[in-house]
Amino acid sequence: MEESKQKQPTLVQALIPILVLIALLTLNVLYFGDHTLDGANQFALILAAAVAGIISVSLGHKWTGIRESIVKSISSAMPSILILLMIGALAGTWMLSGVVPTLIYYGLKIFHPSIFLFATVIIAGVVSLATGSSWSTIATMGIALVGIGTTLGISQGIVAGAVISGAYFGDKMSPLSDTTNLAPAMAGTDLFTHIRYMAITTTPAMVLTLIIFLVIGFTYDFNAELSDIDLVLAAIDGRFVVSPWLMLVPALLLFVIIKKVPPLPSLLFGSLIGAVFALIFQPHLVREVGMTLEPGTQSFFKAAYMSVMQAIYGNLSIATSNEMVNELLTTSGMAGMLSTIWLILSAMVFGGTMESAGMLKKITRSVIRFANSTGSLVATTIGTSIFFNITASDQYISIVVPGRMFASTYKERGLKPEVLSRTLEDGGTITSVLVPWNTCGATQSRVLGVPTVEYIPFAFFNILSPMFSILFAAINYRIRRFSDDEPEGKVISDEDRKDY
Repeated sequence: MEESKQKQPTLVQALIPILVLIALLTLNVLYFGDHTLDGANQFALILAAAVAGIISVSLGHKWTGIRESIVKSISSAMPSILILLMIGALAGTWMLSGVVPTLIYYGLKIFHPSIFLFATVIIAGVVSLATGSSWSTIATMGIALVGIGTTLGISQGIVAGAVISGAYFGDKMSPLSDTTNLAPAMAGTDLFTHIRYMAITTTPAMVLTLIIFLVIGFTYDFNAELSDIDLVLAAIDGRFVVSPWLMLVPALLLFVIIKKVPPLPSLLFGSLIGAVFALIFQPHLVREVGMTLEPGTQSFFKAAYMSVMQAIYGNLSIATSNEMVNELLTTSGMAGMLSTIWLILSAMVFGGTMESAGMLKKITRSVIRFANSTGSLVATTIGTSIFFNITASDQYISIVVPGRMFASTYKERGLKPEVLSRTLEDGGTITSVLVPWNTCGATQSRVLGVPTVEYIPFAFFNILSPMFSILFAAINYRIRRFSDDEPEGKVISDEDRKDY
């Protein structure tokens, strides 16, 4: 009886909170510049959610229902939040143990500046392909690669773009990736058919990305002189025990991830191994940090306990003779991730409020009407996934909801399910990291220490993938269809999709 009193939102009503959010975010960029994530964007999301809540109540929805939708939205982001905290802990112990400085040290000795960006894409891609996780790749190799690139005099935005391009290529194509398993499940095809079909759009996007970074590498005006690099190497060598044995720490983490240990315990394991190696290889630094926290302490156990804990949860800065190295050797532990977590929570509040009255579905259903050709259908699907990445702030929602919405349409038009599954990945997985308040964009920006707006222009793979997907659909290149005598395959029902 109560449900019958609830009205469906009009398109105008559904768009009002989006327009309010866009206006507030624009003002934040104009007035706060690079500091929008310090709180301005978070409150903008909350204000936009309040507008959505007022509209929802006016349509007959109760506050309890809106609140339940918000809580459900936040709960979906909790795994990401916990992983983010573990990444902060890992960054701290890997800095104290000398793992990150060692990776930077050897990287500077191996890489020539002209091929560094090209090599960065390949390294991040291989690691992510092997682990199935762009997050783990960026939190480990990504941090070191940004440090190396900065030392070589390359803009952090360009290096971060190379790291993200490679990491999301591996995440997209790895059978170990959760999104790579989720997309075919939503569309109704099998994993390896999905991966093989994705290669059609992914390969040219990746090849073009590598070419672009190779051209940038050979034409870039590097600010770093060889003498500057030598000073950086000397500064690291003067403060840390640099040893190949420290490479065991990332190797062990990669091993447990490949063995399909879930991300949260894997990152906790990596953090603890980093702490153990800090006690073994950097006891002088451990004592020094402990003495800074508790002047006059004579107990190494007390100093060790306090310094490891400080590295895990708080600010840690290793001073050297080189100012650039000092900036690289600074972490904020778990505490440094709190502003990002605040952003994610605010985004989930907005997404949950919009979902409570069906405003997101209203907008996407209105768009479907204009998808008359295969090209426009694929473009609409990608646009819808991007829309959910922006509004719901979660890449899983950007795959699941459009997957539910478009599955029957693709089937009715005779398109095989792998066409939909590939489109969901090209639109949802790949673009999530380009949205500053999305769980992916907020996390990777914080982990790499590079604002999202700085790396967006250089995340070439993430920009090119949806473009190739739309292009190939528009020209009807290798678009798979059911023949007249071929069964239309298995499309997973909405009930089955709840398992995902």
